[in-house]
Amino acid sequence: MNDFAVIMDWLEFAVRWLHVVTAIAWIGSSFYFVALDLGLNRNIPGPADGEEWQVHGGGFYHIQKYLVAPGAMPEHLTWFKWESYATWLSGFALLCLVYYLGADLFLVDPAVAEISTPFAIALSLGSLGLGWVLYDTICKSRFGDDNTRLMLGLYVILVCMAWGYTHIFSGRAALLHLGAFTATIMTANVFLIIMPNQRIVVADLIAGRKPDPKYGKIAKQRSTHNNYLTLPVVFLMLSNHYPLAFASEMNWLIASLVFLMGVTIRHWFNTRHARKGAPTWTWAATAILFVIIMWLSTAPMFQPVADEGAALPASAQKFAQAEGFDEVAGIVAGRCSMCHAAEPGWDGIHYAPRGVHLDTPGQVARHAADIYLQAGITHAMPPANVSFIEPAERQAIVAWYRRATGG
Repeated sequence: MNDFAVIMDWLEFAVRWLHVVTAIAWIGSSFYFVALDLGLNRNIPGPADGEEWQVHGGGFYHIQKYLVAPGAMPEHLTWFKWESYATWLSGFALLCLVYYLGADLFLVDPAVAEISTPFAIALSLGSLGLGWVLYDTICKSRFGDDNTRLMLGLYVILVCMAWGYTHIFSGRAALLHLGAFTATIMTANVFLIIMPNQRIVVADLIAGRKPDPKYGKIAKQRSTHNNYLTLPVVFLMLSNHYPLAFASEMNWLIASLVFLMGVTIRHWFNTRHARKGAPTWTWAATAILFVIIMWLSTAPMFQPVADEGAALPASAQKFAQAEGFDEVAGIVAGRCSMCHAAEPGWDGIHYAPRGVHLDTPGQVARHAADIYLQAGITHAMPPANVSFIEPAERQAIVAWYRRATGG
């Protein structure tokens, strides 16, 4: 339990689990309420804007929506906000654990840009805030009066950020940051626009005033934007597991097309929920976009800068200098590098799994913790032990790592 690498790996797992659970809750409630709003029966008498009968879990539910607000403040009112906040906070914690603490491996790639770790982290943090400022500014401007024009403007911003991120960070970090950039806009919509507007309406009800409908209109606009952005964000968050998505030289264009797929998929569901038919052309468009993405992924992959002659970061030097490093580098070369290489030699493997290259001693030192966890104290690598790594070799990896860390 005092093994720092093990503790950090479990901490990352726990935060990732929390992030996925809260994201499920947020996405589920968001999709549900958009579908509910679109499917309301509005041909009803009375002050309500629409109603819907639903059945679930053995019971019937009768739901009514008021365009502005009911005549008086309800005794019981459920707010939907913590799902969004918890998703962003857990995602940011994961960003810190993986990409800030592991910046030498996952954030900075000298093949893309020669920048220091502190500068890269500052750019990361600054870009997340910049996204919200740009988006919120155009939403509140005259340009944002036309929702279609506004969505096109947002798409242009996203494409520009995709290109910018892929020319600053590693491919893995670039797509992840584009997802975080978009998710920050979505959560800020909830925290800074939707919830404050709803509080204004509630305050008016409590005070006996008639609420202004503009607040509900603005909140609905931002909620609709979140609805169309959700699926691309999920794709981008998963992309770090698939080098075909993040390691291609066309990764920025792949990410840009993913946003279009999000629009086509959600358009089908939203149209269907609104009982306006089923626009099957959206599935054809989505399939075409996906085929284009698959084709773009075959563009040349970004290759890491060769270690020869390049100074290792301090975090890797201690492993390269530790007793047993030469032995471990030989083990990795014989058991792992046939797959984890710029040009894998294993049949059926066309790119290094997860984009991890281990075909030079410097790369072995950089990925010391991963090697220790995956092939040392666990038998996760190689899969099914296809390269027949021996127990003594695993023990050598463990001993080398613990000597380097003082464990």
